[in-house]
Amino acid sequence: MSDGGGRAREKELRLALVCYGGISLAVYMHGITKEVWHVARASRAVQAGEPLTDGTGPGGTAAVYAALLDGIADEAGLRLRVMPDIVAGASAGGINGIFLAQAIAAGHSLDPLTDLWLDHADVEQLIDRDAAPSSRFSKVWALPLAWMAAGRSADKLDELEETTREEVRAKLSHFVRSRWFEPPFSGGGFTARLLEALDAMAAAPRGPRLLPPGQPLDLFVTVTDFSGHPERLRLHSPPEVLETEHRLVVTFSDHGDPCETLADAAELAFAARATSSFPGAFPPFTVGELDAALQAREQDWNGRDAFLRRVLPRHHAAGAAEKAVLIDGSVLANRPFRPAIDALRERPARRQVDRRFVYVDPSPGFKLGLTGGSTDDGGGSPAGVPGFFQTILGALSELPRHQPIRDNLEAIAERTRRIERMRAIMDAIRPQVEGEIEALFGRTLFLDRPTPARLVAWRRRAQQAAADRSGYAYAGYGNLKASGVVDFVTGLLHAAGGETGGDRWSRTRALVETALAARGVVAEAIHAGGASDAMIDFLRTYDLNFRVRRLRMLARRVGEVEGGEDDEALGPLREAIFASLTDYVARKEAGHHAALQESVRNLRDDAGAALDRLAAGLDLTALDAATDERIAAALAGLPREVRRPMLLNYLGFPYFDVVALPLLQGEGVDEYDPIKVDRISPDDARGIREGGAEATLKGIQFNAFGAFFSRAYRENDYLWGRLHGAERMIDILVSTLPADARLKPGRVAAVKRQAFLAVLDEEAPRLSTAGELIGSLRREIG
Repeated sequence: MSDGGGRAREKELRLALVCYGGISLAVYMHGITKEVWHVARASRAVQAGEPLTDGTGPGGTAAVYAALLDGIADEAGLRLRVMPDIVAGASAGGINGIFLAQAIAAGHSLDPLTDLWLDHADVEQLIDRDAAPSSRFSKVWALPLAWMAAGRSADKLDELEETTREEVRAKLSHFVRSRWFEPPFSGGGFTARLLEALDAMAAAPRGPRLLPPGQPLDLFVTVTDFSGHPERLRLHSPPEVLETEHRLVVTFSDHGDPCETLADAAELAFAARATSSFPGAFPPFTVGELDAALQAREQDWNGRDAFLRRVLPRHHAAGAAEKAVLIDGSVLANRPFRPAIDALRERPARRQVDRRFVYVDPSPGFKLGLTGGSTDDGGGSPAGVPGFFQTILGALSELPRHQPIRDNLEAIAERTRRIERMRAIMDAIRPQVEGEIEALFGRTLFLDRPTPARLVAWRRRAQQAAADRSGYAYAGYGNLKASGVVDFVTGLLHAAGGETGGDRWSRTRALVETALAARGVVAEAIHAGGASDAMIDFLRTYDLNFRVRRLRMLARRVGEVEGGEDDEALGPLREAIFASLTDYVARKEAGHHAALQESVRNLRDDAGAALDRLAAGLDLTALDAATDERIAAALAGLPREVRRPMLLNYLGFPYFDVVALPLLQGEGVDEYDPIKVDRISPDDARGIREGGAEATLKGIQFNAFGAFFSRAYRENDYLWGRLHGAERMIDILVSTLPADARLKPGRVAAVKRQAFLAVLDEEAPRLSTAGELIGSLRREIG
């Protein structure tokens, strides 16, 4: 594989993947997530200069993506690392997100999940044995009503070949005649299938983790707490009210460390079963259901109590975690952008970042058609006005699930605007800051021979100069920074204590503020031109984020000059920066401070001892010394014409921070880049066939239950998911090229054709009913 010629610029294409609910369209979404997985496999192998030998075979679309990434390096001078590091999902999208995250974090194969969807996502297997019709004559009178309700879906059966048509008719009949007024599908049976799929993934050949060391993989799965749990809200009058909260987000993270599994299989199955508990189809999920499935398998769940305390804190505190009733996550949060947006905080950045939010919508467009269509629903409604039943169905189910994502996109756009505004301001003041630093250090003896001791002295001199030059603005900046450090300290203590809830966080912060005030760390300690000795000591002891911001800015400066003649010389400085960042960021993890748990939980009226123990755990003095050693050695090895601007940029950071911190309010200090949003849906992948979901997918039939009635339907949707996923992933990879970079004419179309054919070649032996479809697709691809 190519190394990009040694001079290629490096960029990380980071994907935050958001997977919607879609009932049986889960099969289609699995095909898409499989292509995301293959892209990540290919990217890791290219970056490591290794062949694709991770137990899943060297060919297929992964080889096509690897060749494309090599071509981008050779032809466009860009070494691209693709990193799906945030995954959020609801319902069917939640299941696919869980398995994708497991494959990325633990190096497992996604192929066993393909078997789950194709073999087991069938009405005959999903229906509870006790719910099945007792005989072939049960509720025969209901069949005409079912066909009438099916509408266009039933009409389309005549277009199918005979075997598939009869399969769908038979299974729809079985479904309609099953137990009424109770969920027909077996919750326990589906839980068992999920556990089996996780076991199959663990038993399959493993490859390496697909993200670089230190880059966390975060997973968010939405769940709905049917009964709800109380949350306290602070008001002016009355001072406190209780609200019932129904939204839950089950989170997992590997914290950037290699792992055998993202979480215990029982915990992943908990999240998958709970988020997909579609109302009316599956019974609500309870912990007891999972306990019974594990007992039947004689499978232990060692972290059960800790997990329930974490994901159901209110229920656990009341001793009622087993009584929690959980239903489909898409009821209240079908499009879980918010947790993915929140996860952007504290993302480590090693090089230039192109951050994408990629959302998978299996059936985009208008869902209800409330502005026209049906003239009457039996309730006497005039044309164009929804009738009685349509209004109830829309209000209770369809409207909440399909609310547009405009609010989420506007939040992303506002964050991007804020970052772009801040970057423009920083670029504008750079000449002035460089002039200030040049005037301050221009004639400093030994400036070209940095040592750790000299770096410390020069930094403090620059810090004081920035405070002096900022005047009264420094008081506002200093207090904002100090308040942020108090929040940081509170957050670490709160997380180390292991107890959740806003009330406990507020009490911890109040205790921290009281202890700090007793030490002279108060707002008045910061003034125009500087701060008191107590405040300076506090910031030196706890202000870890200032160190991280300083190194991030130096890393961005290195990135701006990469690709030139001095790129190779800058390598040691880049490595020194990220080695130190790894050490600092590790101190932000609650697990690093687990020894504080008991003392934090016992906090009553004095947080002083806990603060001192936290300071010892952070040990920023030792980290600073190690960082100074690395940075001084790396700077000393640079050519003089490069060393001097890098050193002055590093020393000038306090000037920039006075401007940047108030602008960002703590946002974007790591990923300092705008965000782009991409969609993957049938409407966006038109390289083979136009017409969107109507022209390609079968699962959209019978109100998105269609794929449950036929293996042929499932194979169709899975195959199209892979094809659409391949096309859109190639589009996204190519879109990250700089504006002045181009691939050879016709290269993108050729790569897509190779990927399409690779999918068909790989899947032809597996898909027993799709022979005719595969032949038709080969003709369409050409």
